[in-house]
Amino acid sequence: MSVTETDIPAIPVPATQRGASVARRIWRIALASNEFRVGAAIFIVLVMAALLYPQLSGIDPTKMSVATRLHAPPFMGDKWNWTAPLGTDQIGRDMLVRSLVGLRYSLLIGLSTVLVMLLIGCSLGTIAGYYGGRVDMAIMRLTDAQLSIPMIILAITVLGVSRPTIPAIILVLGLSSWPVYARVTRSVVMTERKREYVRAAEIYGASDFRIMVRLLAPLVLPPIIFVSVLDVARMMIFESILGFIGLGVQPPTPTFGNIIADGRKYLLNAWWIATMPGVFLFLCLTSINLMGASLERARNRIYGGKS
Repeated sequence: MSVTETDIPAIPVPATQRGASVARRIWRIALASNEFRVGAAIFIVLVMAALLYPQLSGIDPTKMSVATRLHAPPFMGDKWNWTAPLGTDQIGRDMLVRSLVGLRYSLLIGLSTVLVMLLIGCSLGTIAGYYGGRVDMAIMRLTDAQLSIPMIILAITVLGVSRPTIPAIILVLGLSSWPVYARVTRSVVMTERKREYVRAAEIYGASDFRIMVRLLAPLVLPPIIFVSVLDVARMMIFESILGFIGLGVQPPTPTFGNIIADGRKYLLNAWWIATMPGVFLFLCLTSINLMGASLERARNRIYGGKS
């Protein structure tokens, strides 16, 4: 009598080897640290402001008003006019709304890019580590080839000859950064591939796909949790760089890069145009880095490293 997938009982896995369990422990330790709480609080406030304030204020971030152009912020002007708390730009657009909308797009691109990197890198790394041999060699040579191409060069090459839409930017950044995740995943899978619970699953008749998804893939979570968090900040920086050089999301859609690029011409008499988006970007990156550092220390503590 043949054994089907539904007949295969659950394979017992030691608690110390279960990636999901270790990931939960990392989160619990990180949440107990003040550094993580401060970073999370700043991040939540920024996200809520970016999601809610532009809608609640009713201000169009692309609406021009020549009468209010280059108005200084209230703390710099003679009159305390709070209709534009962070001032206006060279054509009268509200800088607070534009900065928050830019933060929204920057977070969207950063988070989506990391998801693409995780999907591609973890999938290929799991396949390479599980099968080994020629499959592993082919995938690793592909990662070497990808790592030899600088991200910014690839982005300029692709986006320079096509329309730099949000999906295109996410795809380019994701395709240029997945090898790191593939290498980490491969090393974890190669270590776990020869353990007893994997052999038991094979004896019971579990398919390769089920073994990779149900047993091996969760083990990758602990090593890449803090890496993926920090990569969100890194992708936000690259998105801003692309916007600054004109290869990011195109105007009139506001992003940190194109706002700062427009404001550099007015640094002497309207410094807030370029400074305010930079402040929001700095706060967001700082909050993400605080959370990522806390997660890294929590992981090192579980695996016996120094906190």
